[in-house]
Amino acid sequence: MNFETENIEFKSQFTNDIYKEVIAFANTNGGIIYVGIDDEGNVIGLTDVDNEYTRITNGIRDAIMPDVTMCVKYTIQDNKVVRITVSEGTNKPYYLKNKGLKSNGVYVRQGTSSVPASHEQIRQMIKENDGDIFEEMRSLEQNLTFDAAANAFKRYGVEFSVEKYNVLGITQKNSDIYTNLALILSDQCAHTTKIAVFSDETCTVFRDNKDFGGSIFKQFENVVNYLALCNKTSSIIEGVVRTDQRDYPEEAIREALLNALVHRDYSFSGSIIINVNDKKMEFISIGGLLPGLSTEDICIGISQPRNKKLAEIFHRLRLIESYGTGIRRIYKLYENCNEKPIIEATSNAFKIVLPNMNEISPLAPDESIITYQMHKVLNYITNNGQATDIELEEILNVKHTRIYNLTREMKDLGLIRIEGRGKDKKYLVK
Repeated sequence: MNFETENIEFKSQFTNDIYKEVIAFANTNGGIIYVGIDDEGNVIGLTDVDNEYTRITNGIRDAIMPDVTMCVKYTIQDNKVVRITVSEGTNKPYYLKNKGLKSNGVYVRQGTSSVPASHEQIRQMIKENDGDIFEEMRSLEQNLTFDAAANAFKRYGVEFSVEKYNVLGITQKNSDIYTNLALILSDQCAHTTKIAVFSDETCTVFRDNKDFGGSIFKQFENVVNYLALCNKTSSIIEGVVRTDQRDYPEEAIREALLNALVHRDYSFSGSIIINVNDKKMEFISIGGLLPGLSTEDICIGISQPRNKKLAEIFHRLRLIESYGTGIRRIYKLYENCNEKPIIEATSNAFKIVLPNMNEISPLAPDESIITYQMHKVLNYITNNGQATDIELEEILNVKHTRIYNLTREMKDLGLIRIEGRGKDKKYLVK
């Protein structure tokens, strides 16, 4: 006959298996462990009960994470048996410190046995005790290092130390338990960024592909450097003037990448995908818009960060200026182009498409903003091949300051180009 029950466990002597039983009771509904009684309920007794009592209390304190001692009470019965009373814990899941938050480290009570918890049971316990905010929940991986993060903080002149972990959200409040935010920042980050370069517009023929992992800071740096290699420069020569233009504004690439890294849904394991071809560069991240937001809201600067603490860290490092400005800056960079960036969002994904600026024509100036004076300047240059400051002052009957401002405005509109300086300066139709 088995005298053990769902809430009672007998151990004839002290072994490390006792830690497993304590964890199982704390993770389930509590229970009692008797050390010094065999499986049939016979009192065997402990030879040196005081010494065993010390081993048990010290062992449970040192072997189990998080601290379970507040849930455990010890008593000695008849100077032979140590009784361990375990209450259901308030900081589940409890686990073996040397195994971590894995099935072979987390136990639950199932009938009269203590068995390894399933991956889903572990996640459910974390969710119930830590809440639904993913970056604040405890990480399943607790053996983390932060070399890349420390280098990034140092590069941007911000202090990074163990004393700051709690403030940054790297550890849970008043504990040294690492959060999922810590995992994302750590060298052990399991999420990756994949880049594929295609030789066709339909993105079916590979030219090259890369997979970048490690800390999110390391990914950011490596991806920016690789995309710089994909960002070709085209040159336009007009007369003696040479104008160089990259396929994509560097700031647009940076903002699109930061948006993907900071706002993606890290509760899913899929990678950020970046596709590049001769016509466009697209950034695809897991996690659609948060409830209540639309793509129109995003375009006018409304932002609700999915990962608030992660966004705060990037803001602290001045990698992002403030919420909602990145998308607007991207559109600003394309304001003089006929083709604009495209934003698409589903319930599970978010995509930004950047057009290749060297593959699209510049936006023609709106006729309504071309003034009477601009028309006179254009007509004069067209008829004479070029114009000087003195000539424009005469035909418009204005002073030099007005000519300077007018020609600069016309140059910005793409109506004219300027060659030379000082007395040798001349204006030509672009």
